[in-house]
Amino acid sequence: MLDSKGSFYIMDAILAIFLLLMVFLVVNTAITMPTSDYSYESKDIRTAQDTMELLSGKIDFNDNTFLGKISRILEDNKNSKQSVRQVSEISKDKLELYNLKNYRFCENNVLKGKVLASKGNYDKASSVDVATRSYGDYSYTLSVW
Repeated sequence: MLDSKGSFYIMDAILAIFLLLMVFLVVNTAITMPTSDYSYESKDIRTAQDTMELLSGKIDFNDNTFLGKISRILEDNKNSKQSVRQVSEISKDKLELYNLKNYRFCENNVLKGKVLASKGNYDKASSVDVATRSYGDYSYTLSVW
C-alpha cells in the first residue's frame, strides 16, 4: 500500500504526462491548421505562365514544340495571310483544349501584334495575366483573364 506522498507523486506524473500530451496536440493542430489560402488569387496569376509553358514544351519525340510548329508554318509561308489564318485556327483549337475562360494569343515581333486567337472581350478585362515566349524571330504573348 502506498503512502500519501507516493500517491501525490503518481498523480503529479500522470498530470504532467497529460499536460505534455495536451501541449503536443495543440502544437500539432497549430502546425497543420490551414493558413490563409491565397491559391484562389494566385490560380489565375499562374494560368498564363502554365499554359505558355505547355505551349513551349515538347509535343513529340522529334523535339518539336507547339510554338516551333506555328513559327515554322509562318516562316515557311513568308507570313502570308493564309499561313496566319492557318496558325490562328491551330492556335484556337489548341487553346480550347486548356479550357481557358478568356484569352488572347498574339505574335508581337514579326506580325506586329497580330492577334492569332482570342476568346472574350479584352477591353473589359479587369485583371489580366500575361506570359511571353519567343521562338526564333517570333515572340508570342498569351493574355488570360
